[in-house]
Amino acid sequence: MSRRASRIAAVEVLYGADVRGSETSTLIEEREDLDEYALHLVRQVRARMPQLDDLIASHSLGWTTERMSSVDRNVLRVGVLELLEQDVPRAAAIDEAVEIAKRFSGEEAGRFVNGVLAAVMSSVYGDGGGSSPNGSEGAGSAG
Repeated sequence: MSRRASRIAAVEVLYGADVRGSETSTLIEEREDLDEYALHLVRQVRARMPQLDDLIASHSLGWTTERMSSVDRNVLRVGVLELLEQDVPRAAAIDEAVEIAKRFSGEEAGRFVNGVLAAVMSSVYGDGGGSSPNGSEGAGSAG
């Protein structure tokens, strides 16, 4: 399974848990296609959810995580986790999250995810000056 496929699978499990109001362990048991990286992402997002949600909320202008679509919220959680873990180049983590958001939630979501992750990256690492890898400033609307 590619890293992108692992990220997508992790977002699907996290989204499913949100929508069903169930634990991720139930959804993990139902899926046979999860590799170690997907499992790592799901487990770490669940373990660090308060920290991830605080970072997301503090960098998404006028949005709380509860108000975001479940897809966008979980794409952001995976993206912020990857930024914090530093196992993936920062620009790659953002680009992957943007592409997944666009695939499942549309162009507007891609721009929103890009802005939030760029703001988180700038805040955590002190680089980028608030600009995303694609040159947009800050976080827009989750549309």
